[in-house]
Amino acid sequence: MQAVILAGGLGARLWPLTKDLPKPMAPVAGAPYLERQLSLLAEQAIGNIVLLTGYLGEQIERYFGDGRRWGLDIRYSRETTPLGTGGALRQAAALLSDTFLVIYGDSYLPIHYAEVLTLLESSVATGVVAVYDNRLGHTSVRNNVALDEGRRVVRYDKTSVDDPELTHVEAGVLAFRRSVLELLPDGVVSLENEIFPRLIERGDLIAYPTRQRFYDMGTPERLAAIQGLFTS
Repeated sequence: MQAVILAGGLGARLWPLTKDLPKPMAPVAGAPYLERQLSLLAEQAIGNIVLLTGYLGEQIERYFGDGRRWGLDIRYSRETTPLGTGGALRQAAALLSDTFLVIYGDSYLPIHYAEVLTLLESSVATGVVAVYDNRLGHTSVRNNVALDEGRRVVRYDKTSVDDPELTHVEAGVLAFRRSVLELLPDGVVSLENEIFPRLIERGDLIAYPTRQRFYDMGTPERLAAIQGLFTS
């Protein structure tokens, strides 16, 4: 089982912490955040890891190396110029398995990841997105996903406010078939803005609802919430 982690963002909202530090290396209870994520994967015997690095990526590569210290096999694909989440995935094509998880390098969702990949492999869909209902415990991220009765994603919208059709929020864990690479054009590509709509239009993106709330470290306040999770 393979997990691909998007770890190349600039972390502009965490400035000045990220001035000289890549966002996934922000300290969380005495360890880089990314180490927390990788340790969770190791606990679940998900050892095939591809880290998509970018801004200050050499720090990530130097710290984690080949991953043996954590019982992992880590390989890297580093952007020399920003390519977006989809572009970073396209660049790493030679490293990707037939099916793989994609995990955002700035969010934490402690679930059984194998279930997300199993859902994909038991379906005919090209992609799966983990989603969370904010009524279970608000994440401070607005709902952005609408589902039909069969848990197929029918809309993804990060701009609408208080739209009752948007019942869930994307939770930072995806699964794809390798065929998704065929949808990625050259240049800068966003999975959310350019690939999700194409999959939704084809009825090719399904949801994995979870009752486990997710945490993201995109702002100082949200980073503090993750700190609290590991120190409580």
